[in-house]
Amino acid sequence: MYLVEGKGGAIACMLLALLFLGTWPAVLTLLERRGRLPQHTYLDYTITNLLAAVIIAFAFGEFGSSSPERPNFSTQLSQIMNNWSSVLFAMAGGIVLSLGNLSTQYAWALVGLSVTEVISSSLTVVIGTSLNYFLDDRINRAEILFPGVACFLVAVCFGSAVHSSNAADNNSKLQSLEGVKADSTSMVTYENYDMEAVNGAATEKPKFGTAHFLIELENKRAIKVLGKGVFLGLALTFFAGVCFSLFSPAFNLATNDQWHTLEKGVPHLNVYTAFFYFSVSCFVIALILNVTFLYRPILNLPKSSLKAYLSDWNGRGLAFLAGLLCGFGNGLQFMGGQAAGYAAADAVQALPLVSTFWGVVLFGEYRRSSKRTYILLTGMLSMFIVAVGVLMASSGHRK
Repeated sequence: MYLVEGKGGAIACMLLALLFLGTWPAVLTLLERRGRLPQHTYLDYTITNLLAAVIIAFAFGEFGSSSPERPNFSTQLSQIMNNWSSVLFAMAGGIVLSLGNLSTQYAWALVGLSVTEVISSSLTVVIGTSLNYFLDDRINRAEILFPGVACFLVAVCFGSAVHSSNAADNNSKLQSLEGVKADSTSMVTYENYDMEAVNGAATEKPKFGTAHFLIELENKRAIKVLGKGVFLGLALTFFAGVCFSLFSPAFNLATNDQWHTLEKGVPHLNVYTAFFYFSVSCFVIALILNVTFLYRPILNLPKSSLKAYLSDWNGRGLAFLAGLLCGFGNGLQFMGGQAAGYAAADAVQALPLVSTFWGVVLFGEYRRSSKRTYILLTGMLSMFIVAVGVLMASSGHRK
């Protein structure tokens, strides 16, 4: 069994995890903006997410020799009668992660990719990192760790201000178009919007950041957002943040048994076995909920069916890619956390830094926004960079 040892290897795992975990949300958002039903996308995503866990388990969990003190992946699978309590912790972590990921799938459309990731990540850092610090017997340097947490909170304030400023910019653009209305709460709606008429029958593709682009996006996307309140989206985002803050501590308990639920002499779950059970429960919950949403959709999405899902190959490759990115990202986060402490591994919650980059490049977020929005965006990204560095610098070494 291969284990990451040393601070350098742990930090390398965290950086790769940061890239992967910041990229897969952008891929799923891209598919939703192209009009693919989120139920179809998430079912594809969850298949390859489980596949990534299986690959990691057999590639690293079977590497080298096995011993009674450090059994490999396949050996521990046969010991479930002895380590079932740790298995339950791992599966509980998978359940809350699946619920969080499913919630953000809808929150990205309602609230936006950047602000969803900022709020959910901040809750993960504030709650989850604090829990992991005490579960890890304080192996991380508190004088560095908690200032890093504070940096995340400052970045969250910047992020919230960015969202507010950018929403105001978009409202100003949309209100200049005929057929677009804004009520007293600044909620923008549109009725019988004739894209061709407003464009003067122009054949050019609307440019990023323009009012025409925003309306065209609304017409194409699967989840219609104009005219909907933000409270549902924010509720989903906060729910996701709480879920995300719990899955890493649950995984920590599964691999380190801080609550001493295992009998004396029973080895702790290795990171690969725990990740396998974690991913299985994540898959089962996602499968049950998304098959249900095919026939009983939410947010006024059209009904679908298993037959329609199986025949929908539009964007399936990208959904499979998103699942692999998320699966390998989670695996790398746990591998790094086992070596350097799960509190330090929570530095990957700076993933809004990556997601915002993709949001600007792929979706044209913040294009043609106000100077105030750009200043706030720069402050948010700068603070996230500081937060990542500080949390990684707090890394300890598990004895």
